[in-house]
Formats: sequence, C-alpha cells, structure tokens
Amino acid sequence: MTSLWTSLEKDVFNPQNKRLLETVRVWKTGKKKKMSILCIVVDAFRPMKPFLVKVKVDRGEQYKTANRWPLAELKLVDGKTLNQASLDFDLQFDKVYKWTASSFDEKKAFIRCLWKLNHRFLSSCITFVNVPACTVEGRQRHQEDRKDTAETESQEELSAYQEMTPKEAADMLRLMEEYEPIVNNSVAFAEQLSNDLHVLDEANLRAIISSENQVTQLMHSIDEALEEVARVEDTLQVYDELLGSVKQQMDHIYQENSLLHHIISNKTRLMDEILFLTTHLDLSKEHCEALSQGDLSSPSRIKACIAAAEALSGCMNIQIQPGYRKLQSVAEQLIMFETLKQNFENSFISHVTNIFELQGNTQVPALVHHVDKLVAPSHRLHHEELVHYIPLMAWLRNANPVLFCDLPKVYTQNLGRLYDREIKAFFEQAKILLLGRRKTSLQEVLDKPMVTGSKQQSRLSLPESRDGQEDIPNRGNVIKILEQVLKELQPLCTAEQQFIEKFFLLSQDAADPEVLEASAAKGGESMPSPEDSPCTKPRSQLDEPTTRLLSEIFSSLEPDLRGFLDICNKVHPFSCLQVLVTLNDSVFKMWGSSPSLPSSFLNTVLGNMLLLAKSSFNKCIAALCKEIEEAKVTSKTKGGILPFVSRFEEFVNFSEDVFRSAQRRGELDKAQLRLAGSVFSSINSLSSANLKANTDMIMMENFHHIHCFLCQKKIRCLEGKKREAKQRYSQHLEKYVIKYLGQPLEKLNHFFEGVKARVAQGVKEEEVSFHLAYSKQELRKVIEKYPGKEVKRALETLYRKIHKYLSPEENLLPVVWHAMEQEFIRQYQEFEDLIQRCYAGSGITMDFTMEDLLSYFNSITLSSI
Repeated sequence: MTSLWTSLEKDVFNPQNKRLLETVRVWKTGKKKKMSILCIVVDAFRPMKPFLVKVKVDRGEQYKTANRWPLAELKLVDGKTLNQASLDFDLQFDKVYKWTASSFDEKKAFIRCLWKLNHRFLSSCITFVNVPACTVEGRQRHQEDRKDTAETESQEELSAYQEMTPKEAADMLRLMEEYEPIVNNSVAFAEQLSNDLHVLDEANLRAIISSENQVTQLMHSIDEALEEVARVEDTLQVYDELLGSVKQQMDHIYQENSLLHHIISNKTRLMDEILFLTTHLDLSKEHCEALSQGDLSSPSRIKACIAAAEALSGCMNIQIQPGYRKLQSVAEQLIMFETLKQNFENSFISHVTNIFELQGNTQVPALVHHVDKLVAPSHRLHHEELVHYIPLMAWLRNANPVLFCDLPKVYTQNLGRLYDREIKAFFEQAKILLLGRRKTSLQEVLDKPMVTGSKQQSRLSLPESRDGQEDIPNRGNVIKILEQVLKELQPLCTAEQQFIEKFFLLSQDAADPEVLEASAAKGGESMPSPEDSPCTKPRSQLDEPTTRLLSEIFSSLEPDLRGFLDICNKVHPFSCLQVLVTLNDSVFKMWGSSPSLPSSFLNTVLGNMLLLAKSSFNKCIAALCKEIEEAKVTSKTKGGILPFVSRFEEFVNFSEDVFRSAQRRGELDKAQLRLAGSVFSSINSLSSANLKANTDMIMMENFHHIHCFLCQKKIRCLEGKKREAKQRYSQHLEKYVIKYLGQPLEKLNHFFEGVKARVAQGVKEEEVSFHLAYSKQELRKVIEKYPGKEVKRALETLYRKIHKYLSPEENLLPVVWHAMEQEFIRQYQEFEDLIQRCYAGSGITMDFTMEDLLSYFNSITLSSI
C-alpha cells in the first residue's frame, strides 16, 4: 500500500496540486475483473475543497484519472450491513455507485475519512447509513484508545522478558560473596533466603497500606481530568460546527469573487475584440472615394489610389475568427471591401490596357536615307509613363493573381506590334548604310544566280579590283555596321527587360504562386547557348517568364537579325569571317562587362546568331576545301605557283587581318588546318597527273612557296604544316636534282649503275672487270665519250633548261643549281671510288678532275649573272 500511495501522489496528484488523504481498491459490484482505486484528495492550497477521484491502472502500470466528483455533491454513504462485516458499500451522487472493497479494513478507513471530512468541511450534510461506528467515534475515541493502551501495557508486562541491569547484577554478586560460606550449605542458604523474602514482603505490604490514600487521590484526579477533557471536546465540537458554517460562507464568497473576476475579464476581452474589429475593419471616407472613382489621370490621384489600395489590402488581410464573419456588421463591411476591390481592379486594368493600346499604336518615324548614323528606337518615355503604376501592379498581384497574369499578355500583344515596325525600320536603315543602295537594287544583287567552274574561282577569290567599285561596299564597312547594330540592340533589349521585370514584378520570389502560374501558362523555350561561348551562366527559374515575355515582344528581332546577317555574308566571299568575329567579340564584351547579364534574352539571340555564323563559316570553308581538292591543273601547265595555293594565301591573309583583334580564334585555327590539308593533298595529287612540266619541280616550287609564306606569317596552329612543307620541298628538290643530273653523263651513269648492281649481287669487286659488259675496254669507251668540254656543254644546257622552267618569283634557280653541283660532285667521287676498287691498277681515270668540275659550275654561274 505504501508503494501504491507513493505512486499515486507522485504521478497523479502532486502535478495537480492535490493532497492524498485515503485510498481504497474497489470494483463495481459483480464485476471483479475491472479494479479501480477510489481516492479522497483535497487542494494543497486554500481554499481547500475535498474531492473523490476514481483512478484506473492501464496495461503499462500507468495511473489515469477516470472520474472526479466534488465531495460536496455526495448525498449518501451506505455501509450495506449494520452488524455484519461486509465489503460492499454505496455512494450516492446524482446517481448511485455500487462498489466492493478489496478488504474490510480499507473500507472502514475510507468511510471513517469520509465521516471526518463531512464534519470538518461539509457541516454534516452527508447522510451515513448502516455505519454505526461513525456516530460515536468522535467522543469515545480517546477513552477507548486509553483503555486499549493500558490493556496492552499490562499484557506486555506479563509476557515480556526483562534483562537484569548492571546494578542488579552487582548486588547479586555482592550478596553471593557475603554468604559464600553459607552457599556451600545449600539447605541453610535456602532457609536464609526464604526468611529474607518474608521480611521484604511484609515491608512491601506495609508500604502499600500506607500509600492507599495517595492512590485514591490520584484516581480521583484522573477522573476529574477525563471529565474536563470531555467538556473540552464538546466545546471543540461546537466551535468546529460554528467554523464549518463560516467556511461555507467564505467558500461562497470566494466563488462569487471568481464569478465577478470572470465577468470583468470577459467584458475586457469583448471590448478589446470590438476595438480590434472597429479599428482594423474601418476604411476612411477619402480612401473609399478614391477607390470608387478610380481616377488615375494625374500623379497626385495615382498616389491617392495607391494609399487607398494599400489601406484596403490591410483591412482585407486582417486575420479574424470565423465566427466574427457571421456578425452582420462585419459581414456588411467585408462585402463593401470586396465591392470596392473589384470596382477598382476593373478601373485600373481598363486604364492600363488603354495605355498599352495607345503605346502600341504609336507611329514609327519615316525612314531617312541620307542619315549616316544608325540609332535604335527608345521607349524611355513609354516606360516613364507606366512606372508610376508599379505599386498598384504589386497590389493587384496580391489581390487578384489571375487578372494580374493577363496584363503581361496584353502588354506583349500591343507593344510587340510597335517593336515589329521599329525593328524592321531599324534593319532597313542598317541595310542602306551597309550597301549604299536602295532595297530594289540590293535584291537584284542578292537574287543573281551563283555560277560554277571558273567563275566560281573568281567568286571565292578576293580580287583587288573590287575594292574600287562603288556598288560593292567596303570590307571594313561590314564590321562597322554590324557593330553599330549590335551596339544599338543591347540598350534596347536591356531597357525593356529591366522595365518588364520591374513593372510586372518578375524579380520577386519565383516560388510565389502567381509567378509560378504565369510561368506555367506558356513554357518559355530557352535556346541552346553556343558551344564555344566564353562562359556558361545557369539561368534560374526567375528568367523563364522574363525570357518568355521578351520573346513575344521581340518576336521579329531574331528573324530580322538573321536576314541582316545573310546580307552581310553575301557582301563578299569571305565576309562570313567578319560576321563571326564581330558576333564573337560582341558576346564576349557583353558577358564580360558585368557579373550579371545585361539581357538574358539578347544573349540567347546572339548565341543563336553565333551558331548561325559558325555554320555559315563552316560552309564557306567546306566549299573552299572542295574547290581546292577538285581543282584540275591543265597538261599545258609549265610550272609556277598553282591557283589554289594563291587562293589559300589570300584566305590566310584576309582571315589573319580580320582575326587580328579577336579574343578567340579556335574556329579559324581549325579552318586553316583544314584548308592547308586540302592544299597539301591537291599538290600531292599532281604526282599522278599527266603534265608536260616536271611534277617534282612544280611540287618543289609550291611547297617552297608555302613554307616561305608560313614562315612569314608565324601562325602557331600551322607550325606543323610549315615543317611538313619544308620536308616535302626538300624531298622533291632531291628527286628533281637526281632526275636531271642523270642527263649530262647518262651513259657513264648507266655503266656504273650496272657495276653497283653486280657488286650488290655478290660479285667480288676485283672480278667485276672480267665481265664482258663491264670490262676495262668498255669503261674506257664510255669515259672517252665524256671529255671535259662535252661535260661543260651538257651542264650549260642543263642550266638553261632549269632556268627556263623554274618560276622566277620563287628565285629557286641558285638553290637548285647549288644542289645539282653538290650532287654532281658526289656522283663524280662515287665514280672515282668505284674505279679504284673495281679496276685497281688499270690506270683508268676520268677525263676531267674535281677542280675542272668546280670551274665549270663557277663559270656557268658567273655567265648567267
């Protein structure tokens, strides 16, 4: 029970500021399985009120309060039986509860506690039936307790064992020492003790008889004390009854004070709520008039409407309890607010729509042909006219997102028509400045069919005579006009983007429902950025509605810009390079000017145009490569620099001039490598061509020319081609020299080739002279055919032939002649060596010496100067 009592106090009643007085474990009569605990508790603080609490125990040994009754509501306590010990008892509140206790002692203690609280707190208003002990418990309790205590003490005296004290033990030892001689005689000792005992008994009786009067007086005093205690208890009972009525009066006063406190608190809260409603649901008369009239004709009236709209939003956005909306005055006020809001929304939308339509119908100024400066249209005045309505646009966005989402559509429909007319006029002016002629003559030039064959070569080449013609625009004019066009388009698109972001609140949080609704209405298609764009900047969800609106407003910008670039590409064959460089530099300049993009829409358009320019450039390079690869050299070609090599030089010179200030040249490097490969492939294909001239000489001259040209240009990406050209030039020079050196000493060269063949076949060198075809006599006959004068005459003929076929522009004659001199000397030394090894001791020698050869070459060289 102690554990149960402690658990109930700790887990249930201490947190509720209650004090536990008594408990009894019970179950409903006839239902023993469901056991509960009835607890009597009182408040821990004044005023203390007694309660009866029913506590249940769940499966987790947790105590939970099931029911709670104030003890003042208890009417009857029935102990069931009068004389027999029974476990059943009834408690009557509004209805009768029948209980069965777990033990008689718990039931008795529980009813005794109820009886005490009834007399102390409830002025005996509870009726006790079949509980006889409760009526006498108050007066006879002390006497019964005393009687029970006395009986208990007497029983304890009779039955309890008392141990001797140290003093008694010492007396006993002293007595035994005194009678030690007599102890030896036990019979005499026993008689002595018996005599002493009689003496002591006689003395005790005399003492008792002498104190009988004192005992009588003591008992009389005790009886008087008991009577006095009974009188005090009766007096206390009277006082307790009087105090009980006073307590009831004090409890009644406390309850009345509590009710008064609740009334005052309710009145205060009611007044606060009324003041809250009247303060926050009140719209001034001036604001109502401004919203009703919806006059937006002047800045001052616009400000008045802004203030009124904000005040209306403040009233409509106040959070009130749902029950307040059922109040008639509140409902009427809310209906009035909704009416004002709808009327002002219609007025504002109608006013702004009229402004959009007027701006969209603005006339574009007539095109002036003699103006040399290209200027894009400006909408600054239109934006300044609308910027005053931005606070009202923010109000409309929060008040009615559906109507707000319709306004950008109306704006794009009206302003898009104006921009279409202005952009077309702008590009017409740009075309006039670019071509210097009317549109009709321009169309005639662009519609002329492209020819093929030899005319195609002239079309792809860059003749200098075109620069002086009036009808063909200057090459530098393409870059100049295109830069002006891009320079004027950037502030136009940037200003429009900044305005629509500010006016239509597109820079707000993109996660707002209305922004998401606007962006979901029509998904903006973002164009892919160019592969070689200088930087990749991700576009957030915020840019999607902005880009979509700009795409609708500038719907004609991209097609017109594409058409203008097509005209720029047709100005001259290689103008696509100028377009590519200009667009690339413009994109770099725009993206590198600030960390934030000036116009994401313009960046997308320029990215698409850059892709288009790269495509045109690649097509031009592909056509040029195809022309070079398919170029045919006529059989009558005598030599010199081939036409496609000259065309390659023209392209490289022009492209290097255009890309001199470009920030990136990756596309150009690829194109130059591709063209150089086509040129090398076409030159190599000459080896299989049927030409009258020597192919090695033509290939030698062209590779030498390319090598010198690349050395002059110092282009990094063509360093490998430069080395390859030098290698090819050296190879064909060697082949050319060897081929022509066989002509002056043809028979001698043929003879020694046979000698080397025999040695290579395994014939010993000293046995070669025994072969009939290579005997000493045959060798002397061959040597006699080539005396010194004949050799000199043959070299002079060879020199004149080389001088005739070699191109004078390349100035390769000294180089080729010097190479032939070195090769001739090498052959002479080889012939002498073979004579010494294969014809040793024969005394056979050449008709001319090394000094003679050197003098022949020197004399021929000097005679040609």
